[in-house]
Amino acid sequence: MQKKKIGSVFIVSLSIIILFVLWGIISPTNMGTTMQHILDFVINTFGWFYLLTTIVFVVFVIYLGFGPYSRIKLGRDEDEPEYNTYTWLAMLFAAGMGIGLVFWGVSEPIYHYMAPPEGVTPKTIDAARIALRYSFFHWGLHPWAIYAVIALTLAYYEFRKGEPALISVTFRPLIGDKVNGFIGKSIDTLAIIATVFGVATSLGLGALQINGGLSHVFGIPNSFLTQIIIIVVVTVLYILSATTGLNKGIRYLSIINLTIAGLLLLFVITFGPTLFIIDNFTATIGRYLGNLIPMSFRLTPFTGNDWIGSWTLFYWAWWIAWAPFVGTFIARISKGRTIREFVLGVLFVPSVLAALWFTAFGGSALYLEMFENIPIAQAVSNDITSALFITLEQFPLSLLLIITAIFLIGIFFITSADSATFVLGMLSTEGALNPQNNIKIIWGLLQSAIAIVLLLSGGLG
Repeated sequence: MQKKKIGSVFIVSLSIIILFVLWGIISPTNMGTTMQHILDFVINTFGWFYLLTTIVFVVFVIYLGFGPYSRIKLGRDEDEPEYNTYTWLAMLFAAGMGIGLVFWGVSEPIYHYMAPPEGVTPKTIDAARIALRYSFFHWGLHPWAIYAVIALTLAYYEFRKGEPALISVTFRPLIGDKVNGFIGKSIDTLAIIATVFGVATSLGLGALQINGGLSHVFGIPNSFLTQIIIIVVVTVLYILSATTGLNKGIRYLSIINLTIAGLLLLFVITFGPTLFIIDNFTATIGRYLGNLIPMSFRLTPFTGNDWIGSWTLFYWAWWIAWAPFVGTFIARISKGRTIREFVLGVLFVPSVLAALWFTAFGGSALYLEMFENIPIAQAVSNDITSALFITLEQFPLSLLLIITAIFLIGIFFITSADSATFVLGMLSTEGALNPQNNIKIIWGLLQSAIAIVLLLSGGLG
């Protein structure tokens, strides 16, 4: 095991996060209100910056993947990929989207159908079309381009230039050797804090949806205590996975994860409104690509940016917060791949998979709502965590499907958290590619503590 000393980055970031945990325990309402004010300020003030940055990233990554640099290897010229393509895709997809895709697969299109962007009448055919298009947009090329920029830069410096696996290294072209000093350490500290809070939010959402599924099927109370128990149980599992390293727990769980998700997706497409799903996928891809530029720059300054701020700008802020963790993890598993292979695997394949997922699950939910009079929209309004399970109830073998979905959420929960725990260990030990287990255990426990605090403070609302 590669060991590096524990320095100021670990101590400072650990101290800040512990203070946040204490704040959330002592005054959860105050913490929730304060964090919401900060989020509102950032989105309202820097929304334009998020829009410009993300579309520039999309163009830049496509250029790298198909331009003159596409054949450069992320490593020495003789290096070969550490993982086969399926394993690599499974690991990066599990880390990059995690629980969120399952959580929002039904709910986001239905939300947009009920409350579409300005100028579209709710609960109409136009609203349904826009609902799927914006779901593609929020989970497609833009978030993966954000991840790809960080991951490509890190992988190039790690495996081609021999630099440590630290976010600060990506700033070397801008600030030179200052990455080795206070500025660099500050960047790495912020990356750790962003990772812990970003992943903790997903863990909280995962606990909510697992609880929702257990309540829906088995009548287990949908309560804060149940959610804490879920988080504690899953924490033990993902810490065990993280401490076994990349080539055991994380690798095999990611393969299981993608395989189960693929089988569930195939079942929904086959036994759901198949032609409706396929037609919608084809048509929505066209509308998505045809409106990519207008959506990428859309703000509504004359009428207020409420919808854009609540959805698009929030998502861009979310993906940027996740980028240090996901980018570092993808870089770690991408040694030996060419830039073209990397761009195809990190930008395009996950975007297509996300589009298929939203079309199958969100499209089926829209079909049930619009043509079968099944109250999916009412379910989303009443309890967002139940929408997926109410949708799956309309399929053959519904109980088996729902149990499979709960299991899938649990595996996504574990794979997101164990990947993040591994990365946090890297970032807090000077970029060690195989960080010490005691460091990973500390970060694993803190992520779960933050998730519990967010549930307590209402920070997941």
